[in-house]
Amino acid sequence: MKIKSSEFIISCVEPDQYPEADMPELAFAGRSNVGKSSLLNMLLGRNNLARTSGRPGKTQTINFFSVDDKFRIVDLPGYGFARVAKTEKERWGEYIEAYLENRENLLEVFLLVDIRHEPNAHDIMMYDYIREAGFSGYVFCTKLDKLKNSELMGKLNVIRETLNIVDNRLIIPVSSTNRKGKYKAWDLFNDLFEERGWDIRFERQMTEQHWLKHKVGSPKKKKKKLK
Repeated sequence: MKIKSSEFIISCVEPDQYPEADMPELAFAGRSNVGKSSLLNMLLGRNNLARTSGRPGKTQTINFFSVDDKFRIVDLPGYGFARVAKTEKERWGEYIEAYLENRENLLEVFLLVDIRHEPNAHDIMMYDYIREAGFSGYVFCTKLDKLKNSELMGKLNVIRETLNIVDNRLIIPVSSTNRKGKYKAWDLFNDLFEERGWDIRFERQMTEQHWLKHKVGSPKKKKKKLK
C-alpha cells in the first residue's frame, strides 16, 4: 500500500505520556543538527511534518508520528549540543534511556550520522548503547548530496571503522535533498515488519530516478512563433 496519511501525535518525556503500545514503532536518534527532521519528512513525503530548524538542540522531547495508523515514527531528542546545560543534557539522556529500555513495541532504533564527518564520542556512545540494548545497529549516513562521488567510499570506511561496523548492510547513505536512499530505507522497514510478524507493507511510489526526472524536469520546447 502507499502512504495515505502521516501525522504528528504527541510530544512527551515520561513513559506514562507515550501513546498506547498498539502498533510497531521505529525510532531515530542522532546528534543535534544531523538532519533528522529533514530525513523523516523525506521518508514520509511531507515538507513540514517534523519541524526542521537551523538551531541545534531544537528537538528536546520524544515526538511520535503516526503513519496510516499502521505504525509510528519516533523522533528522539538530539544529543551533543554544547550550548545546553549539563543538567538538561542529562535529562534528555534519561528520556531516551527510558524509552529504549521500556518500549515493548519498539522494532528498531536507527542512528543518524553526518556522512561528511567522523562519528564523535557522543555518536559512538549512542551506537554502543543501541547495540547493547539488543537492536541491530542500522546507521543512516545523512547529507549524501554534500559529497563528491569520489569521496563516498572513503567517508563510509571512516564511519564503519569508527563505529566498528562489520556488516555493510547496516550502513545506509541518504540525502533529504535528492531523496537518494529513500527506497532502500523503505525496503528495510518492510523487511523489519515482516521479520517481526507485522502485516504491514508499503509499496514504492516511484523510483528515485523517476522522481529526479520530474524534479529537474525535461527541457521545455520553444514555441514556434506565428508568422
